[in-house]
Amino acid sequence: MQKNISVKGAREHNLQNVDVEIPRDRLVVFTGLSGSGKSSLAFDTIYAEGQRRYVESLSAYARQFLEMMQKPDVDHIDGLSPAISIEQRTTSKNPRSTVGTVTEIYDYLRLLYARAGIPYSPTTGLPIESQTVSQMADRILGLADGTRLYLLGPIARGRKGEYRKELADLQRKGYQRIKVDGQFYDLGDVPVLDKKFKHDIDVVVDRIVVGPDIGNRLPESIETALNLSDGLLVVEFADENEKIGRKTEPKRLTMSSKFACPVSGFTIPEIEPRLFSFNNPHGACPECDGLGTQLYFDPELVVPDPTKPMGKGAIAPWSKSSSPYYLQTLGALARHYKFKLSDAWEDLSEEIQECLLYGSDDEKIKFTYDDGMRRYDVTKPFEGIISNMERRYHETESSWVQEEMERFQSNSPCEVCKGYRLKPEALCVKIAKLHIGEVCEMSIRAADKWFRELDKSLNATQKKIAVRVLKEVRERLKFLNNVGLEYLTLSRSSATLSGGESQRIRLASQIGSGLSGVLYVLDEPSIGLHQRDNQRLLESLKGLRDLGNTVIVVEHDDEAIRTADYVVDMGPGAGIHGGHIVAQGTPDQIMKSRKSITGQYLSGAKQIPLPSRRRKPAYNRWIKVVGARANNLKNVTAEIPVGTFTCVTGVSGGGKSTLTIETLYKAVARRLNDARDHPAAHDKILGLEFLDKIIDIDQSPIGRTPRSNPATYTGAFTPIREWFTGLPEAKARGYTPGRFSFNVKGGRCEACQGDGVIKIEMHFLPDVYVQCDVCQGKRYNRETLEVKFRGHSIADVLDMTVEAAGELFRAVPSVREKMDTLNRVGLGYIKVGQRATTLSGGEAQRVKLSKELSRRATGRTLYILDEPTTGLHF
Repeated sequence: MQKNISVKGAREHNLQNVDVEIPRDRLVVFTGLSGSGKSSLAFDTIYAEGQRRYVESLSAYARQFLEMMQKPDVDHIDGLSPAISIEQRTTSKNPRSTVGTVTEIYDYLRLLYARAGIPYSPTTGLPIESQTVSQMADRILGLADGTRLYLLGPIARGRKGEYRKELADLQRKGYQRIKVDGQFYDLGDVPVLDKKFKHDIDVVVDRIVVGPDIGNRLPESIETALNLSDGLLVVEFADENEKIGRKTEPKRLTMSSKFACPVSGFTIPEIEPRLFSFNNPHGACPECDGLGTQLYFDPELVVPDPTKPMGKGAIAPWSKSSSPYYLQTLGALARHYKFKLSDAWEDLSEEIQECLLYGSDDEKIKFTYDDGMRRYDVTKPFEGIISNMERRYHETESSWVQEEMERFQSNSPCEVCKGYRLKPEALCVKIAKLHIGEVCEMSIRAADKWFRELDKSLNATQKKIAVRVLKEVRERLKFLNNVGLEYLTLSRSSATLSGGESQRIRLASQIGSGLSGVLYVLDEPSIGLHQRDNQRLLESLKGLRDLGNTVIVVEHDDEAIRTADYVVDMGPGAGIHGGHIVAQGTPDQIMKSRKSITGQYLSGAKQIPLPSRRRKPAYNRWIKVVGARANNLKNVTAEIPVGTFTCVTGVSGGGKSTLTIETLYKAVARRLNDARDHPAAHDKILGLEFLDKIIDIDQSPIGRTPRSNPATYTGAFTPIREWFTGLPEAKARGYTPGRFSFNVKGGRCEACQGDGVIKIEMHFLPDVYVQCDVCQGKRYNRETLEVKFRGHSIADVLDMTVEAAGELFRAVPSVREKMDTLNRVGLGYIKVGQRATTLSGGEAQRVKLSKELSRRATGRTLYILDEPTTGLHF
């Protein structure tokens, strides 16, 4: 086997005919400036070719189910293994996908609870056990010899009625004795029962004395009692009954041949793994369909600003209608409940607020309406604002009406399953006093500890059943712990994970798989990790290498670079200024290289300067979050100075995102923007009067289609098109700005519909994208491209770097300012029309940041940025 992976003539994206030798079975770090070509070499060249060759080796039948990658622009690659890419992308947007399901831990939990779980009645707390006749007989024979017992068949438990017919039937069948409401009677002497009261009735099937001579008779008596009482048997101790008299309940044993509570009758179906699946109708909560949440009309969205006067739009759904109907309804309610339309919502009593939102029940109110044509009175109960919206939402067939109403809905935990997603029958099955939902609510750290100590709480049978399942669960939890994810819960939705968290989950799964001889390519796995947790991640990467794999990591973190066996430093600049290998070798060799900027920072020759002066809070103004207590926050109160650059830091899982995004951002966005998201639990937020806008700049993509690009996202494309429209040639031809759009007919190339490429489906081979023959990849038709500014067509402008476009449009402020802002956030190297799908998470975030920075500032905006240095070099 070759010792190296040999790449010759790599030209993908901005790579400049790169040749490189990468040692196999080593931890190799690709580093360099953002945009220097690291990902192009690691992912788009090496991984793409490794994955493509592996898939092509499969049968044509298998290939049709797999997405094949395009052949990269490279002369030759030798020494490749089957490749696995672990990128920074959210695992799944499916609300049913959780950390537990992605890591397969939940599948093992379902098996564990189905085989070793004990069901308990939710009403009585008694264990629900299914027993055979033999097991019941053995249990009775296990009592002390000479014990006198009644075998009873319960036919009524806490039910009203006279039971004349039932008692007569029992007498005809030959039964002699019966126990009614705690007293024994001969069947012929039972007093008349009051049908208004609840009664307990047990038929005496047999009276026995425990001893070896009842072995044959006992099973028959048990079967008779079970048939009589639908699977229930009550064994009552006659001696105990006589000792204690009738003042207290006698000692009894209750047994069942079904999974049913012997007292309340609560039953569950046969316990199978599917009972614990919220993706299966057998286990999913019927109310929320296994999602754990429900939409409801939120009073805080219906009345977003409680300080507004009632007659001036306090009730949001009624404020936008031009019809006088709602104002007249409000006037009638004001007259009836004796408040003024000038009163604010918060000034009304809770009782009046409740009536306005949910209706007046049977209380009738006089409404007077005047539609300009006639005036009439109606006296009727008031339905309630929210009650009316709920009815209309379910009755309407108009999707537009439903969408309008959904603006006033929020998500809340399902009232039936309490957010656990499962049926009550599944949640009554417990191991060590916890049901499966409670285990999934634990953090990985707490779950790891619980599973390590679980053996102490299991009986011998449970231990034997659970041994292999527990081994798998413990291993997976250990790997998740090792990659710094101990703060996540198993129930956490995959859609809420950051790119770094998703990547580390997949990394943990790969370590657990134990594969060897594989090429792994990872994209900045240290993102989101505190320095404290970094070492464990690096140990995990070394563990993956030690299994006999080649691990290539695209990384900027200095610890990761120092830990690597081999480093490839890309540069010297970004975009068209990059694409070369500046230095390669061991970390020590990189530090000695004069060409390598990375080496200079690692050796300490260059350093990031710290500001000598710090800004002080403006006029002593603060935003104060009081009593934040969601997730792992312990009733936190935090103060953020207004007008300053504030950094919220701490270990992974310390609560940074919960405080800033889940609590502060969502609460302020709801107040200022009428956002629908529910803020996390907190008492209040002070200082909102200092803000008029809040913006969260995260790393989600700026567009999901190739048509989206930095120019369209930042709004620079509109003034560019308008500028081209104003050119003499365009004016002479009567062109409008739409002529220079590749999204609409007119100026675009219709052969490729403005894409620049044509997709050719190859069925068992990967789809091939070929350059459009008509426009040569320019996206526009010939007539549109004839309009030029300083020798450049609209297609040439889209193909320019941001830096070059800024120079070209130096005299056009509306374009220049946006290009300069992109330049200032370090994106001068990207192309103006670069497809949004090719931007990294960090680049996408900086495009968003530049869009916000290019807007006119009010001085009252709160910006929240989630790790803006992601993807940036020293």
